[in-house]
Amino acid sequence: MDILQYTFFQNALIGALLASILCGFVGTYIVTRRLVFISGGITHASFGGIGIGVFAGINPILSAMVFAILSAFGVQWVSRKKDVRKDSAIAMFWTLGMSVGIICCFLTPGFMPDLPSFLFGSILAIDSTDLWLLAGLTLFVAILFTFLLRPIQTIAFDSTFAKSQHL
Repeated sequence: MDILQYTFFQNALIGALLASILCGFVGTYIVTRRLVFISGGITHASFGGIGIGVFAGINPILSAMVFAILSAFGVQWVSRKKDVRKDSAIAMFWTLGMSVGIICCFLTPGFMPDLPSFLFGSILAIDSTDLWLLAGLTLFVAILFTFLLRPIQTIAFDSTFAKSQHL
């Protein structure tokens, strides 16, 4: 048990605990809505943001977050306005993000950072700032699900009924 005395390992354990609580809340909603494919799709689409960030010389994590959010909105827009199934829209943005990322990384001159580390990271690299952000997000989602559980369940199980109830 000597490993528990290291700060990086303590941070990793706390981060894993907070992430598991957060995933417990969000995961049940995602599975109920049949959006399991979206986690892989948005994650891989964010590679386009990483490529744009590396190419433009800006923070790749920030550009990946923006690209991921825009991809999520894009999936929603395409699936509603263009009469495309959600899994097809997710696959479109997955492919778009990966190809934009690869093209931008290929066109970037000079040193190329370790790109898979941006996508996968390392749980042992969690610092106190990451823990506070993760704790805040977990608390926010827990409060949201606690106070809005009925509307969330209604929307998850029957979106047509939820619309008729103005939810």
